[in-house]
Amino acid sequence: MKKFNEWNEVKKETEVTNKYPLFKEREIYNTKLGENIGFEQSGKGDEFVRPVLVIKKLTKEMFFGVPLSTTPREGSFFYGFEFIAGKHSTALLVQTRLFSSRRLLNKIGMINKDDFKNLKENLNNLMFDGDFTSPSKSASRPEGNCNSDYTTNKINNASSDNE
Repeated sequence: MKKFNEWNEVKKETEVTNKYPLFKEREIYNTKLGENIGFEQSGKGDEFVRPVLVIKKLTKEMFFGVPLSTTPREGSFFYGFEFIAGKHSTALLVQTRLFSSRRLLNKIGMINKDDFKNLKENLNNLMFDGDFTSPSKSASRPEGNCNSDYTTNKINNASSDNE
Protein backbone atom coordinates (compact mmCIF):
# COMPACT_ATOMS: atom_id res chain seq x y z
CA MET A 1 0.00 0.00 0.00
CA LYS A 2 1.40 3.38 -1.01
CA LYS A 3 1.89 5.94 1.76
CA PHE A 4 0.99 9.13 -0.10
CA ASN A 5 -0.51 10.90 2.94
CA GLU A 6 2.60 10.20 5.04
CA TRP A 7 4.87 11.39 2.24
CA ASN A 8 2.81 14.56 1.85
CA GLU A 9 3.54 15.47 5.50
CA VAL A 10 7.29 14.90 5.02
CA LYS A 11 7.16 16.85 1.74
CA LYS A 12 5.50 19.85 3.42
CA GLU A 13 8.21 19.89 6.12
CA THR A 14 10.93 19.61 3.46
CA GLU A 15 9.43 22.47 1.43
CA VAL A 16 9.65 25.01 4.27
CA THR A 17 13.26 24.28 5.21
CA ASN A 18 15.75 26.99 4.32
CA LYS A 19 18.72 24.62 4.50
CA TYR A 20 20.70 24.22 1.30
CA PRO A 21 23.51 21.75 1.98
CA LEU A 22 26.85 22.32 0.27
CA PHE A 23 27.17 19.57 -2.32
CA LYS A 24 29.07 18.80 -5.50
CA GLU A 25 29.09 16.43 -8.44
CA ARG A 26 30.06 12.78 -7.73
CA GLU A 27 28.77 12.93 -4.16
CA ILE A 28 26.14 10.46 -2.94
CA TYR A 29 23.52 11.60 -0.44
CA ASN A 30 20.67 10.06 1.45
CA THR A 31 17.82 11.96 -0.18
CA LYS A 32 14.12 12.35 0.56
CA LEU A 33 12.88 10.77 -2.64
CA GLY A 34 9.25 10.43 -1.65
CA GLU A 35 6.42 8.03 -2.42
CA ASN A 36 6.15 7.91 -6.17
CA ILE A 37 3.80 6.57 -8.82
CA GLY A 38 4.05 3.36 -10.83
CA PHE A 39 7.63 2.28 -11.46
CA GLU A 40 9.22 5.55 -10.36
CA GLN A 41 11.71 4.80 -7.60
CA SER A 42 10.40 5.64 -4.12
CA GLY A 43 12.27 6.25 -0.90
CA LYS A 44 12.14 3.98 2.14
CA GLY A 45 11.36 4.43 5.82
CA ASP A 46 9.62 7.28 7.64
CA GLU A 47 11.48 9.95 5.65
CA PHE A 48 11.14 8.13 2.27
CA VAL A 49 14.92 8.12 1.81
CA ARG A 50 17.09 6.61 -0.92
CA PRO A 51 20.71 7.24 -1.96
CA VAL A 52 21.05 9.64 -4.90
CA LEU A 53 24.20 10.41 -6.91
CA VAL A 54 24.69 14.07 -7.87
CA ILE A 55 25.29 14.03 -11.63
CA LYS A 56 25.27 17.77 -12.35
CA LYS A 57 25.02 20.68 -9.91
CA LEU A 58 22.99 23.45 -11.56
CA THR A 59 22.65 25.91 -8.66
CA LYS A 60 22.88 25.67 -4.88
CA GLU A 61 19.16 24.79 -4.96
CA MET A 62 19.00 22.32 -7.89
CA PHE A 63 20.84 19.36 -9.38
CA PHE A 64 20.39 16.46 -11.74
CA GLY A 65 20.67 13.22 -9.82
CA VAL A 66 20.21 9.51 -10.25
CA PRO A 67 18.67 7.23 -7.57
CA LEU A 68 20.69 4.21 -6.48
CA SER A 69 19.69 0.66 -5.59
CA THR A 70 21.54 -2.29 -4.07
CA THR A 71 19.76 -4.70 -6.44
CA PRO A 72 22.10 -5.70 -9.30
CA ARG A 73 20.53 -5.00 -12.69
CA GLU A 74 21.77 -5.22 -16.26
CA GLY A 75 21.04 -3.31 -19.45
CA SER A 76 21.51 0.24 -20.69
CA PHE A 77 19.04 1.59 -18.10
CA PHE A 78 21.49 0.78 -15.28
CA TYR A 79 25.12 1.26 -14.22
CA GLY A 80 26.74 -0.88 -11.53
CA PHE A 81 29.59 0.30 -9.28
CA GLU A 82 30.87 0.30 -5.68
CA PHE A 83 31.30 3.41 -3.56
CA ILE A 84 31.54 1.41 -0.34
CA ALA A 85 34.07 -1.44 -0.56
CA GLY A 86 32.32 -4.76 -1.12
CA LYS A 87 28.84 -3.22 -1.45
CA HIS A 88 27.31 -3.18 -4.95
CA SER A 89 25.25 -0.19 -6.06
CA THR A 90 23.20 0.21 -9.21
CA ALA A 91 22.53 3.66 -10.65
CA LEU A 92 19.00 3.68 -12.09
CA LEU A 93 19.93 5.80 -15.13
CA VAL A 94 16.42 5.70 -16.53
CA GLN A 95 15.22 7.50 -13.36
CA THR A 96 17.61 10.48 -13.65
CA ARG A 97 15.83 13.73 -12.89
CA LEU A 98 15.98 17.22 -11.41
CA PHE A 99 16.07 17.43 -7.60
CA SER A 100 15.82 20.27 -5.10
CA SER A 101 18.82 20.31 -2.77
CA ARG A 102 16.32 20.68 0.09
CA ARG A 103 15.77 16.93 -0.27
CA LEU A 104 19.41 16.16 0.64
CA LEU A 105 19.96 14.74 4.13
CA ASN A 106 23.54 13.56 4.60
CA LYS A 107 26.50 12.67 2.42
CA ILE A 108 27.20 8.93 2.47
CA GLY A 109 29.95 8.62 -0.13
CA MET A 110 31.42 9.56 -3.47
CA ILE A 111 31.73 7.68 -6.76
CA ASN A 112 35.29 7.40 -8.10
CA LYS A 113 36.28 9.48 -11.14
CA ASP A 114 36.50 6.55 -13.58
CA ASP A 115 33.08 5.17 -12.65
CA PHE A 116 31.59 8.67 -12.81
CA LYS A 117 33.00 9.21 -16.31
CA ASN A 118 31.67 5.82 -17.48
CA LEU A 119 28.28 6.40 -15.84
CA LYS A 120 27.92 9.78 -17.59
CA GLU A 121 28.85 8.20 -20.94
CA ASN A 122 26.21 5.50 -20.42
CA LEU A 123 23.66 8.14 -19.42
CA ASN A 124 24.49 10.19 -22.50
CA ASN A 125 24.06 7.13 -24.73
CA LEU A 126 20.74 6.28 -23.08
CA MET A 127 19.26 9.77 -23.17
CA PHE A 128 20.64 11.32 -26.33
CA ASP A 129 21.95 8.71 -28.75
CA GLY A 130 18.85 6.51 -28.88
CA ASP A 131 20.68 3.34 -27.86
CA PHE A 132 17.89 1.75 -25.82
CA THR A 133 18.63 -1.90 -25.05
CA SER A 134 16.08 -3.77 -23.02
CA PRO A 135 16.97 -4.58 -19.43
CA SER A 136 17.68 -8.24 -18.74
CA LYS A 137 14.80 -10.45 -17.66
CA SER A 138 16.42 -10.66 -14.22
CA ALA A 139 15.79 -6.93 -13.81
CA SER A 140 12.03 -7.67 -13.89
CA ARG A 141 11.20 -4.12 -14.91
CA PRO A 142 8.58 -3.17 -17.53
CA GLU A 143 10.45 -0.28 -19.19
CA GLY A 144 11.37 -2.44 -22.18
CA ASN A 145 12.62 -1.23 -25.54
CA CYS A 146 11.29 2.16 -26.59
CA ASN A 147 12.52 2.25 -30.20
CA SER A 148 9.52 0.77 -32.05
CA ASP A 149 6.83 2.87 -30.35
CA TYR A 150 8.94 6.02 -30.54
CA THR A 151 9.67 5.53 -34.24
CA THR A 152 6.02 4.77 -35.04
CA ASN A 153 4.80 7.86 -33.15
CA LYS A 154 7.46 10.04 -34.76
CA ILE A 155 6.43 8.88 -38.25
CA ASN A 156 2.71 9.31 -37.49
CA ASN A 157 3.27 12.80 -36.07
CA ALA A 158 5.41 13.80 -39.07
CA SER A 159 2.68 12.58 -41.44
CA SER A 160 0.06 14.62 -39.56
CA ASP A 161 2.24 17.73 -39.70
CA ASN A 162 2.56 17.45 -43.49
CA GLU A 163 -1.17 17.25 -44.15
